[in-house]
Amino acid sequence: MYTKKKPIRGLREGERVEDIFVVKFKKGIFPYQNGYGFQLLLSDSSGKSIDYKYWGDRDENKIKEVYDSVKSDSVVLLNGKVQSFKGRMQISTNPQDGENIRALKEGEYDPGEFIMPPRRNIEEMVAEFNQIIESVKNSDVKRLLKRVFIEDKDFLDKFKLHPGSIEIHHNWTGGLLQHILEVMRYCELTKNMFGDLDRDILIAGAILHDIGKVFEIDVTSRIKGSRKGNLKGHIALGFRFVSNVMDELKISEDVRDKILHIILSHHGSLEFGSPKVPMFPEAFAIYYADEMSSKLAELIDFVKDSREATEDEFMFHKRYSRNIFLK
Repeated sequence: MYTKKKPIRGLREGERVEDIFVVKFKKGIFPYQNGYGFQLLLSDSSGKSIDYKYWGDRDENKIKEVYDSVKSDSVVLLNGKVQSFKGRMQISTNPQDGENIRALKEGEYDPGEFIMPPRRNIEEMVAEFNQIIESVKNSDVKRLLKRVFIEDKDFLDKFKLHPGSIEIHHNWTGGLLQHILEVMRYCELTKNMFGDLDRDILIAGAILHDIGKVFEIDVTSRIKGSRKGNLKGHIALGFRFVSNVMDELKISEDVRDKILHIILSHHGSLEFGSPKVPMFPEAFAIYYADEMSSKLAELIDFVKDSREATEDEFMFHKRYSRNIFLK
C-alpha cells in the first residue's frame, strides 16, 4: 500500500517527487515541440492544488492511453520534478528520463489519506449537538430539528462526518458539524448579551443555515462539488430541503418564515450569494456568527500553513487582498 509522503504545501522548487496525489480534474492532451503531453490538476488532503504536466514523445496513441487510464478522482502514483512556471509551482513528468504516472487501484492506498481527519471527537460533538436540540422549547422548532437529526439516523450518520467546505474553511471530516457548533456558541453568547433575541430561532438558524452543504458537497477520494451543488448551491438546496420537511410537519408560518429567511440570508449580501439580506435581529446574528466561525478558521489555517512556507513576517492573502501578519 502506498502512503502520502509530503503535502503539496511542503513541495519546493527543484526537488524530485515520488508520491501519491488525487486528480482534481484533467486538462487535456496538447502538442509541443517534442511530441504530446497532457495536464492535470492534483490535490491532497489539505485541499491545496498543484498543476501537473506529462511530457510524452511523438507517439500520440501511447500518450492518449496513459491519459485515458487516469480519471478525475483517481489516486495516482507519479515521479517527477517540481518546477516553477510563470510564478506557479508545478510537477512535471518526463518518461524519457524514466519518470511516469500510474493510476492506483483500490487497496493500493488508503482513501482517508486524502480527506483531513476530524479536529474534534465526532461523538462528543454529536452529544453536544443533541443536548442543544433537547434544550429547545418551541415545539415546532424542536419537532423540525428532531425530524431531521434524531429520527433520520441515516441523515445524521452522513451529516456528522461531512466537511464544511471543499477548501476554504472546515474542510475536514466532521467540519460541518464543528462549524455549526461554533455558530451556535456565538449565538448563545449573543443571546446572553441581548436578551430579547429568540434563542430557539437562533439555534434552529445556526443548525440549519448550512444544511444544504450535505447535498452540495460529495466526498470521494477528495472533497468536491456535487452536480446538484454546482448547479444550485447550498443555499437553494438547503432552502428546498428544510421547506419540504416543514411542509411534512405542518410547521407554523412564523417559524417557517424566520428559519427559511435565515437560510436565504446567512451570507449577508446579494454580492456573496444570498438571495435575501438579513431583515431581523436573529438573522443578523446568524450572519455574523457564521462569518466569525468561517473567517477565523480560514485565517488560522492560513497563518499555520504560511509559517511553514516562509520565514517572512507577512504573507499575502489573495481572497482578502492584504498581507497577513504571521508572527
